[in-house]
Amino acid sequence: MKWEWLEPVARPRRGGYARAVSHAVPKPPPGFDELSVEEQLEYVTALWDRVVAQQSELPVSEACRSLVRERLAAHRAKPEAARPWSEARRDIEALVQRRAQ
Repeated sequence: MKWEWLEPVARPRRGGYARAVSHAVPKPPPGFDELSVEEQLEYVTALWDRVVAQQSELPVSEACRSLVRERLAAHRAKPEAARPWSEARRDIEALVQRRAQ
C-alpha cells in the first residue's frame, strides 16, 4: 500500500516519554476541508470504526508491550495500590465538573 498522502513529522510521545518519534500526519482527502466540523467528525468516526473492526490486525509496538509489562510488574508488586474503575471514574468526573465551573 502506498502512503504518499502522509507527511512525516516529529512530535513528543504521550505517556511521559520525552523523546520525539516520527509520526505521519495524513493530509485530508480532497473535499474534507470543505465539510462542516460536524461532517468532518462523522467522517473521522466512520474511518475509526473501520480501523477498530480490524483491531486484531493492528501491530503492538515493543514500546507498548514494554509499558504493559512494567505496569503489570508494578501492580503485582503492590496490588493494594489499585483502585476500582468506578472509583477512578467518579473522581475524574468530579474533577472535570470542578474545572468546568
